[in-house]
Amino acid sequence: MNDLYILLVGPEAEALAARLEASGYACGTEVQLGEGSGQGTAASPDAVLLSADQAGRIGALRQHWGTIPLLLDVGDDTVEARIHCLSSGADDFWLSSLGPSDLLMRLRLHLDLARRANVPAQLQQVGDLVVNTSTRQVKRGPRPVGLTAREYQLLMLLLERKGTVVSRDLILRQVWNDDQATTSNVIEVYVRYLRQKLEEAGERRLIHTIRGQGYCLSERLPQLEARE
Repeated sequence: MNDLYILLVGPEAEALAARLEASGYACGTEVQLGEGSGQGTAASPDAVLLSADQAGRIGALRQHWGTIPLLLDVGDDTVEARIHCLSSGADDFWLSSLGPSDLLMRLRLHLDLARRANVPAQLQQVGDLVVNTSTRQVKRGPRPVGLTAREYQLLMLLLERKGTVVSRDLILRQVWNDDQATTSNVIEVYVRYLRQKLEEAGERRLIHTIRGQGYCLSERLPQLEARE
């Protein structure tokens, strides 16, 4: 695990350096990453941990580092805090008010998701939606679509099973690793995020809701009872 580099942004995140290093991660700040630590750290981080007051940095970090996991401290475990985390563009939250065990579990999950996404280079396509699985580049026609790591993982699951119905249970197992802390509507939230991004320029719908069954990615409405 010592080849994995975690970027720490903000004081609460930086305070975790010793604990993360004890767990086998290399870590540092943006200043150290820019200067080079001299300790063999990666040219780019494998994940980013942000303090709660750094939520405004997520857009710039996402633009610079792409789809690597970004985990935001939410301070308090409330529905409002989780909504703020998701709407900020982070992939997940962590709680500085708790011990580091939950954070380490979430970090391992997201790093594992990122590793599993690194499949051999190929293009996958449904209609004008094209995904380059080697670069994780998503396009709708000529338009690039920027996705978070979790959104990309959900899209890939639907894409791998294009034309068939993917159940909520399978999505929870594959994308959220059966996380018991997952809120009941998290799948609907992320499907909505994906639809908004894939249909941003007025393109037709590709992700269809199959009532009582799950979701289907297809160019046309499946020949099943479905709703938009």
